[in-house]
Parts: sequence; C-alpha cells; structure tokens
Amino acid sequence: MRSGITLLIWVMILLVSCSNPNKPSDSQPDSVYLKDTTSGIKSGGIQVIPINTPKGKFNVWTKRIGNNPRIKLLLLNGGPGATHEYFECMESFLPAEGIEFIYYDQLGCGNSDNPKDTSMWDLARYVEEVEQVRQALKLDKENFYLLGHSWGGLLAAQYALKYQQHLKGLIISNMMMSIPAYAKYAENVLAKQFDPKVLGRIRELEAKKDYSNPDYMNLLMSHFYTKHVLRRPLDQWPEPVNRSFSKTNQSLYVTMQGPSEFGTSGKLEKWDVTTELSKLIVPVLAVGAQFDTMDPEHMKWVSKQVKNGSYLYCANGSHMSLYDDQQTYMTGIIKFIKGVDTGEKKMNLQ
Repeated sequence: MRSGITLLIWVMILLVSCSNPNKPSDSQPDSVYLKDTTSGIKSGGIQVIPINTPKGKFNVWTKRIGNNPRIKLLLLNGGPGATHEYFECMESFLPAEGIEFIYYDQLGCGNSDNPKDTSMWDLARYVEEVEQVRQALKLDKENFYLLGHSWGGLLAAQYALKYQQHLKGLIISNMMMSIPAYAKYAENVLAKQFDPKVLGRIRELEAKKDYSNPDYMNLLMSHFYTKHVLRRPLDQWPEPVNRSFSKTNQSLYVTMQGPSEFGTSGKLEKWDVTTELSKLIVPVLAVGAQFDTMDPEHMKWVSKQVKNGSYLYCANGSHMSLYDDQQTYMTGIIKFIKGVDTGEKKMNLQ
C-alpha cells in the first residue's frame, strides 16, 4: 500500500515537472508573467521607440507590464493630448489575469517627444505612428490587441481600417464613430440636461471665445464633467486621472478637438467612418456607458456593423467608465480578450 502511494506521488511530480512553464494560461505562475525577456540592461519594461515623420525622427515612450506571448494589449490614451497615466488602474486587474499590456504616450503626449508643431497633429500621421510602434514592439495578428479610449478609440478604429491584418482583437472604448453624430448627441441630449442658466453662461463664453475665463472650466467641471466624464465629486477623482489630465497638451487638444469642451471644431470636426465599419472583420468590442458623453446606443450599433462585434454596456458608467463602472468595464474587456484568445469572435458580455 505504501509503495503504491509513493509511486502515485512520483507520477504526479513527473507530470508537473514535464509541463511547459512558458505556456501562457489563465493560471500561469507569476514567475512567468513577470519574467523580463529583454536583452541587455533592464529598464523595467520601458522601450523608447524612434519613429519617422514628415518632419524628421522623434522618440515615443512605451512601457510593458507582464509577459504573455499570446496576449499583448497596446493602450491608446484619449484627449487628444492626455497621457497613458490614467490607464494605471489596469494594473489592479490585468496582471492577475496574465494579460500583458503596454503603456504608450503618443507623440506630443506625456513622456514622448513634443515637436510643438501643429502640422504634426494629424490623424493619418498618428495611424502611421501606431504602425511603427507595433513593428518595434513585434506585435502581430497572433498576439496584438489594441484598446483605444475616447480619442484613442477614434485612432484605434482608423488604424484598424488600414492595418487590421496585424490585429488579433480591437476594443473601441467610449468613442462614437462619427464626430457629427457626437455633436448632435451633445446638442440634443446632453445640453438639455444642463440648468438653462448654466448652459446660457457656457454658450455666452463660447460665443466670445473666452475659453480661458475661469468660469468656463469651473462650470463645465461641476455641471458636465462630474456627470458625464467621471461620475464622482471632483475631490474624489482618482489620482492617475488628475495627473494625466493635468499634463494634457493643449496645442494638440485644440488643434484636433477645438477649444470648446462642449463640441468639436478642430481637424476632427467632420470625421466619420460609419459607412466603413463593415470592412472590419477582426473581433471588435465596442464599449458604451449610460452617462457617457458618447451615445451608448451608437456604441451598441457599432458592434452590429462590424462582422465580429461584441458590445459591453456600463450601466453606471460615464466617459471614464474604466473608473466609475470599473468592475463591469474590467470584467468585460478581460472576458473579451480571453474569449478571442480561445478562438471566439463574438460574445455576450452582458
């Protein structure tokens, strides 16, 4: 009896020792996920990538968290002109699931070079920048997931329309696929939720182009941002969000978005890819939120226009639903990523 038990123990040890420790799985050990596979001097996952532009070479900053050969999630921040830093909440969720993710400050943002040249703030150029970053990080259709939030979602969609052959999965988070449709939603739905006196004062300042008036941002922050951007009192906004927003490149923001916080008048004013969505065959997750600046019904519609679309609805969330409906948001994107990894193309995330 004792010899039989001993034999069974040795068989179990043998099976464990013969398993592949580098095989990515939901339960891969921390030693695998945290292993730094880079050569040379270690930099904590930071890789500065030189990119070619019409105005010469510049450097953009990236930082990898984790190690998973099958799942590499590149994050595109919003703004335009904010930084990767508000994505830091991902660290509380993705490592535990074995999902490798990559912070990336776009040109003109955060730790990346800022050429201070408004001609560089151009959607087509940013698409080519993302492609150069992809190549430098050795991301491909076997592992490359792209998550874009807000302006980053616009950029991610535009990138996918040109380079989806390199993607394994796409997440468009809190971003409508038509700026004119967004403008109508802001006017016909969001504006009507304002106190008429407050809206009147905001319109007055915008008509005078007095955007630097302290009243302008104070009114928007207290009557708009806390209802539709991040549904928390301002003194309770998460530190990574405040840190990221405080570093926003205003030149980039105004050039692309326009000076108004309540509408769009910059280079993106007429952007609309709604008629092109059917070209996307890569698995796509569209994320919408009930109180978002973006119409959640439009986001649901987007998921039905692409060939392999899924929809994640954050019932308690706003534009920053990754914070104010965090469990729904994180659970949903994790389920999508893992589903695509196992071969699913569409899934029910509600």
